[in-house]
Amino acid sequence: MITDKENHIYMMPGLAASSLVFENINLKNSKYQLHRLDWIQPKKNESINSYCKRLSKKIKHKKPILLGVSFGGIIVQELDKILNVKKLIIVSSVKTHHEYPVVFKIARDYQLNNALPFGMFDNFVKFSLKLNINKLYKRIDLAERYLTERDERYLEWAVWSLLNWKQGEIREDIIHIHGDKDKVFPINNISNCIKIKGGKHEMIILRAKWFNENLVSLIEE
Repeated sequence: MITDKENHIYMMPGLAASSLVFENINLKNSKYQLHRLDWIQPKKNESINSYCKRLSKKIKHKKPILLGVSFGGIIVQELDKILNVKKLIIVSSVKTHHEYPVVFKIARDYQLNNALPFGMFDNFVKFSLKLNINKLYKRIDLAERYLTERDERYLEWAVWSLLNWKQGEIREDIIHIHGDKDKVFPINNISNCIKIKGGKHEMIILRAKWFNENLVSLIEE
């Protein structure tokens, strides 16, 4: 049971996403203070551990609660290895590389990330807006608003780090919240999670009300 007068929750968005994905998260509980993290620029050939050591400097409170979405869920698990973390929460993410879908493993083994034209990502979003294509992140307007981290070097680093992440041991008290309609990390590959019926990969945005109503009780269980 958490008894501190004030608890600081640091929230990390998913790959290419800004902290705006958390704009509708409001716990309305004076014991909890929310802090939104954003991506920092990676160094050339930087390891995920080195990246997280630099990112950890943005966490100003002792014994924080960390919440990460998608690739951000992997990042907070790496931060947990560096910091003294009170609670660890991942959303629409994975606890180990064994929970990756087959397509991720194929992309890693055949280094398909090297063939991706990362420099075209920003132009793709803008072009899709003009054509009124409403597929990416459910609606392309969500992509335009939330997927703002489009720097080519960052994207190359993030995708490589995601595909090559390895983790065997899992923190026993980790809270894993996952939608049963997640197409990025299908629920069939996920174990020991709090399953959200109808929840999709972007549910931190589309189901913010659920998180506002349930997050504190999950932390305090």
